[in-house]
Amino acid sequence: MSGRLENKVCAVTGAGQGIGAAGARLFAAEGAYVFVLEINEEAGKKCVAEITASGGRAEWIATDVSDGASVKAAFRAIVEKAGTLDVLYNNASVYWNGKDGMLTDIDPAVWHRVLAINLDSIFYCSREALGIMIGHGKGVIINTASSAGVVGIPRCDAYTAAKGATVALTRSMASEYGPRGIRVNCIAPAAIATAMVEESNPDDDFFDPEYFIKVRTPLRRWGRAEEVAQLALFLASDASSYINGAIIAADGGITINGDLAKAK
Repeated sequence: MSGRLENKVCAVTGAGQGIGAAGARLFAAEGAYVFVLEINEEAGKKCVAEITASGGRAEWIATDVSDGASVKAAFRAIVEKAGTLDVLYNNASVYWNGKDGMLTDIDPAVWHRVLAINLDSIFYCSREALGIMIGHGKGVIINTASSAGVVGIPRCDAYTAAKGATVALTRSMASEYGPRGIRVNCIAPAAIATAMVEESNPDDDFFDPEYFIKVRTPLRRWGRAEEVAQLALFLASDASSYINGAIIAADGGITINGDLAKAK
């Protein structure tokens, strides 16, 4: 590895599995001291063990990103252990197949919980991170949206609302904090082969995974968590020093593809 994050302190939310774990491993491999902010103890410690086994530096901090007090305690611990924070990767997300759905069918408790994990977490974590970064006059925040935040995706209206808000919030944050030396960008993944995506694909006649890949996805394959991690690394590093407020799709071209296939 080239050490693109050498001596940087990075926090990755929801880093126990999937895209977050891939990002945490890559950040550490590039020289970062990584804090795995994960509510699941087993998953969080597993990610840390993988990093340290490869010679990297990482620590798990039990964090409920939907709870402001838990987030505040996590960032206090980061400062106590590392003294600073250079990069925040707001990766934590949840999709509730079978609970999220059409607006008229969603239980209000599900609506609020989905927004709490996917959107409130960005507010809580970014607020704490900015409190550290502003004092140093520099920093990087990477938010996580989805194709659902860029184009209309049916049957996941709570998730879509949260991800659309993430896109808008990224632009506002980039405008507000860019003058203070803090860059804020957003990754919008889709069709990435992770456990959450597998669980999110409804087992009914509405969604056909094979059709989705062969017709709706120009690259004709599923993406890998490691491919998204490479994008996160680029945004976290100085290689992207003039990129601010960008919403970058990591979706194989799904969100720009005009579907010219025959109606099913």
